Amino acid sequence: MRNFYKSKLTLFIALILLLSAASISAQTVENTFNPNYIIGDSEILDSSSMTLAEIDQFLKSKEGFLATYKTTSPDGKTMSAAEIIYDRAITNGVNPKFLIVLLQKEGSLIEKKNPSQIALDWAVGYGCFDNSPCNPRWQGFWKQINSASLQFRDYMDNPHLYNYRPNQTYTISNTGRDPMVVTPLNLATSALYNYTPHVYNGNYNFYVIWQRYFSRNAVYPNGSLLQADNDPVVYLIQDGKKRPFTSKGALTSRYDSKKIIKVSKTDLAQYSLGNPIKFAQYSLVRSPAGSIYLIVDDTRRGFTSQLAFKKVGLNPEEIISASWADITPYKEVAAITATSTHATGSLLQNNKTGGVYWVIDGKKSAILDAIFLKTKFKYKRITAVTPKELDKYPTTTPVLFNDGELVKSPISNSIYIIADGKKNPIYSGEIFEKLGYKWENIITVSPKLLYLYPEGAPINKLPNATPEEEQAALAVTASSTATTTLTKI
Repeated sequence: MRNFYKSKLTLFIALILLLSAASISAQTVENTFNPNYIIGDSEILDSSSMTLAEIDQFLKSKEGFLATYKTTSPDGKTMSAAEIIYDRAITNGVNPKFLIVLLQKEGSLIEKKNPSQIALDWAVGYGCFDNSPCNPRWQGFWKQINSASLQFRDYMDNPHLYNYRPNQTYTISNTGRDPMVVTPLNLATSALYNYTPHVYNGNYNFYVIWQRYFSRNAVYPNGSLLQADNDPVVYLIQDGKKRPFTSKGALTSRYDSKKIIKVSKTDLAQYSLGNPIKFAQYSLVRSPAGSIYLIVDDTRRGFTSQLAFKKVGLNPEEIISASWADITPYKEVAAITATSTHATGSLLQNNKTGGVYWVIDGKKSAILDAIFLKTKFKYKRITAVTPKELDKYPTTTPVLFNDGELVKSPISNSIYIIADGKKNPIYSGEIFEKLGYKWENIITVSPKLLYLYPEGAPINKLPNATPEEEQAALAVTASSTATTTLTKI
């Protein structure tokens, strides 16, 4: 009898942890949902994101009715649901993943095991409007997929023809909630509101399903360095895209190669390809027109004169000839003039107080933590100057770490990764290690410095994990007293 009660207690605790995990997971989605930016434009238009075999396998993995459903196209051809999704996605130029999410969002057809014929006939709700009967012109599964894909393609191609447009502000209604003021930031988000003019629950549900189906593997934040198995190319994750380094110098002049994370090709495939990083930091490049630019991060700076070039102290023998195709991805910013000071940055130390500043382009930023001198500026020489010399430069915001750094405070075991200028807590030791992070790369910083970063969304997903595996990992963490306190496992 004792064992029986013990088993019941164990099951009860497991259920509580699982429910806690689900609650945490739902709260995380709620926190990351941005009604102004629901998905990217490429996420609607990427028609080659899935092969027919991948669509078929995905439907089978959900064990819903569509996994085996077949129907007739207008030309009399018998087609499976997977074939219709694939064919209409390719033909009309939309993402099959998008159509899959739309099917689940509108009628739960991806997971529903026994849908009615009415549900299949109006699979994505095309031609059905609030408080109005559906138009029989668009009745039928094939017509629904075809019409919806054509409609979203037109939303993207001709936004001026529709009610909701990017960068304009609207008051949008909700189900069971007050109306919300929304400013769509891209074409894709505007398109979603044109199709379903509600934040909750319509477009919020779309976001939740998209995250559950297709975004759970894209877990690495901006600033991460990723390298797939048996692939020599290293990628920087930036703006949600993977940017390949095309040379070792381009990588090592910006980042410590010890921070490269080894991932599977599946993990890397979650990110669309961004512009390559071709030039080493502070490279000098000459355009086909003869203009010379200094490459700094993702920008290029010209020179107003030969004197300006000489004053910076750069070596003209290091100038690289480059094509416009290589140069134009680098945004052109203010040119370097003959009066520019510390154009490539200098460390200046107050010879009275000992305070160190990073001075660049005539402005100074205080270095609040000596750890910067061992990390971010470890190859920079410090020059002692008088307080009078430092007073020439107006003070701007203090120096902070770039995206991708792992940091912690000495008074806490919580580990954060810096991304988008925020400190994002890593949810557990298990997630930390399974994501490929290394304990030796954690930088201990002062609480004062850590406080300058606003709190970001928690990193609480595992690569290639099912929702059940993610919930289990969260449940383990939820059973501890401090969810973001990490210890080596």
